Amino acid sequence: MSSSNVPRLHPDTIEAVNQHADIVDIVSEHVVLRKQGKDYAGLCPFHEEKTPSFTVSPSKQMFYCFGCGMGGNAVKFLMETTKQSFAEVVLDLAQRYQVPIKTLDPEQRQEIQRQLSQQEKYYEIMAIAASFFQHALYQPQGKAALDYLQNNRQLSETTIQKFQLGYAPAGWETLYRYLVEQKRFPVEWVEEMGLIAQRKSGNGYYDRFRDRLMIPICDVKGRVIAFGGRTLKDEEPKYLNSPETSLFQKGNTLFALDKARGAISKQDRAVVVEGYFDAIALHAASIENVVACLGTALSQNQLYQLLRYTESKQVIFNFDADRSGTTAAQRAIGQIAHLAYQGDVQLRVLTMPDGKDADEFLKSHQSAEPYRQLLDEAPLWVDWQIQQIVADKDLNQADDFQTASNELVKLLQKITNSNARTHYISQCAELLSQGDTRLVPLYADNLRRQLRFPRQKSSSKSADTADTSTLGDWKFLERAEALLLRLYIHCPQARATVLEALQHLDEQGADFSLSHHRFLWQQILSLSEENHDSDTIVEKLQTQCMEFPDKMEQVAHLFYLDENHEIEMQRIPLVVRAASAYIERAMCQKRRRYLLERWQQAIASANHDEAAWVQEQIYTETRRLQELDQQRRVHFDDLLQFS
Repeated sequence: MSSSNVPRLHPDTIEAVNQHADIVDIVSEHVVLRKQGKDYAGLCPFHEEKTPSFTVSPSKQMFYCFGCGMGGNAVKFLMETTKQSFAEVVLDLAQRYQVPIKTLDPEQRQEIQRQLSQQEKYYEIMAIAASFFQHALYQPQGKAALDYLQNNRQLSETTIQKFQLGYAPAGWETLYRYLVEQKRFPVEWVEEMGLIAQRKSGNGYYDRFRDRLMIPICDVKGRVIAFGGRTLKDEEPKYLNSPETSLFQKGNTLFALDKARGAISKQDRAVVVEGYFDAIALHAASIENVVACLGTALSQNQLYQLLRYTESKQVIFNFDADRSGTTAAQRAIGQIAHLAYQGDVQLRVLTMPDGKDADEFLKSHQSAEPYRQLLDEAPLWVDWQIQQIVADKDLNQADDFQTASNELVKLLQKITNSNARTHYISQCAELLSQGDTRLVPLYADNLRRQLRFPRQKSSSKSADTADTSTLGDWKFLERAEALLLRLYIHCPQARATVLEALQHLDEQGADFSLSHHRFLWQQILSLSEENHDSDTIVEKLQTQCMEFPDKMEQVAHLFYLDENHEIEMQRIPLVVRAASAYIERAMCQKRRRYLLERWQQAIASANHDEAAWVQEQIYTETRRLQELDQQRRVHFDDLLQFS
């Protein structure tokens, strides 16, 4: 319905839609949601963010983003995401939840009812066509198709009926005569559903599907919305699908989701295969959490449909093990790969042994258990890609080693989650070291240095930001130093603890790494040793810093507190330990980089004694870094959100 013809809806209809619409159900079609207490959380679709600040409350039937302030009910959410008017969204929801539609204009009410009635007729046409094909399967002309299902595919009668499999007769107008001449459906409606097509001459129609095994494609409610037709001869195309219609959009549809969604919820994971018969065979073997993606790249809409039914957000792709299967897996990931790289989806890839597809594997093993074991062992998407990179390369050969290393760096650059990136850097270093544990930290550091992440934008052009290797490290170091300074300024009872920590850092050769923080600390030390309260010290520091406007701009935020900073004040020992550990870690990283350069110079000059000594120093720094990382994981990561 065009926006110019949008009706004036009756308040009763609006109220009924608001009562029936499930906001979690609606939002989860657009956002990956994870349970968080009694509510749900995810990345906001209305602004760019890496940490979820978008929440959905089932009890209140409301959404709200703490990052951008967007909020409202299900209708408001769809208005913002689909850019439709209020009335258009309410109409769509009314149809979805089967709410009777009343308008303030009787004529408009009649037109809406006419359109809804026509859509119901479309569903009826598809259901009758499916029954027609099912009936034809058991007629003499359908014998070859039935034999194929029973003998070649070894499907039971129960499975054939469950998936409503059928046969399209070979005649050019068999279905046309049945639906148009016998059932009296308007020919335009039957054509609209993609079951018949107009002849090029413009004189008459012919059946789109002829002499093909017919596989109904259903929506999530189990209503037939399209068909896939498999040839029974050696002809192309092997599979012929319905064209897109008002009922069927390929990018929004997953084959067998109506039959799989209960099992997906129960087992908390979904399996995606490439072909109809792989999905059918797995369902027949009682592995029912399986869908097929209709031979296209999995769209975000399809993925969100799956994720509605799995709490762990685990999706397993199962394609053939040969090169075409590998290509299909890469293609099928398509536009959803970024969700896996940033950790929103637990995406795994199952590569079948011996080049078999799922159907062939089940037949050869006569049992579903080996397949279930393969599912349990399926590697994560990134692990699978790493395996593909090194699988056909001899890492003892310089050219293969360099190629693999370059490809691994490109892969690592796509991983936006810092913890996951650190894990995979270590994993890739172990692969490249080929079992020589002494080389692992060196290769890991080399991979880190090759990664190219955007630098923090700052009005300061000083070189002190180069002390860390990534934007994430620089941000964390800045926050760690800011924590100590803010505590000292605003919390008199914390000053002795902060001074003790800074003295320890000084003994370790560490100091404030960022120049504006060093500047502020010098200003603090220049004050008299009176026991200033927080207001007095802030006033004096602001007065002193006014003479240095550039520096003042960089440190001014430390003179103010918000509610998150108040929480820091309540956990002084933990905050100080965590922040000082990160500052020391930055110094260790700097020393380690210097040692690595010395080691490379010693190796290049064949100074083996020097190289051995430096290598021991590298190991010492590496062990200390591991200790500090452990402290950071225990204490610091959960504090950074408050700084």
